[in-house]
Amino acid sequence: MSSEPTASVYRLHSTLELPLEDVHDLVDEANFPEGVADVDVTRRNNTLILSATAEDTSISKYTPTAQLKASVVENRVYEEDPEEVRRRQGGPSWGEEEEEEIESELVEYAAFKGDRETVLQNTQLQYEMFQVLREIALISEKGTLTAITCEDGELDSWRIVEGDERPSSIEVVEGPADEDAAQSGVNWRDNKFISD
Repeated sequence: MSSEPTASVYRLHSTLELPLEDVHDLVDEANFPEGVADVDVTRRNNTLILSATAEDTSISKYTPTAQLKASVVENRVYEEDPEEVRRRQGGPSWGEEEEEEIESELVEYAAFKGDRETVLQNTQLQYEMFQVLREIALISEKGTLTAITCEDGELDSWRIVEGDERPSSIEVVEGPADEDAAQSGVNWRDNKFISD
């Protein structure tokens, strides 16, 4: 029987986008976190799913392990910036001159976008798969990953912007007092609009 997890992910928001090829390369070359034997990459139409395979063989095959979910989108990638080419050509041409064609190709990108429930699903090995997502964020040139995690009782905050880890902090604030919350609710027992 596996022990209770000592780490968890409380909040997560991601807008990461990177070439699909980079995701495959990272998974092929990665040293996975302790507890993860491998990461299976599957694609269903325009959805990419990275699922953790547990090292612990006592985990039931019916226990879903954590998975990262991304949508696959196509982006046109230019060899040169189109604006730069237009400037070099002297702006738009209205005459007979043929405009220089800019070399480009369609590239598939994996977009890890959304909150924890959208991007990081299932609780078994969830923190470990968050660590994989962090590695993805560090090679992603587009998007941001922010998160609050807890490991061995210590809260951590994470902020990675366009591949660079940035300083972040956690602010703990008190919620409304229980008494105030009770007064703002509807008292169904003493409601004149409900008859016996």
